[in-house]
Amino acid sequence: MSNKKITETMAYNSESVKQDRIKEILDDVNSALNDRGYRSVSQITGYLISNDPAYISSHNNARVTIQEVERYEIIEELVRFYLENKE
Repeated sequence: MSNKKITETMAYNSESVKQDRIKEILDDVNSALNDRGYRSVSQITGYLISNDPAYISSHNNARVTIQEVERYEIIEELVRFYLENKE
């Protein structure tokens, strides 16, 4: 059993939860687009630039899924991930 007291306050990192959700959304949308034979990078990029959901297939609810978060949040996560992981 843990040494922490049951009433001890736990820190909650909502930013981490949001980042994880965006990664999950991109993975799901990527899979759905690939299932349909689309070039997923081009389709997702088109959506992010234009805000036109028609770039995203409705297959496996991908269009609804990608609209769960704001486009700017997806872009922020992509830039953050790139900058933290570049070599």
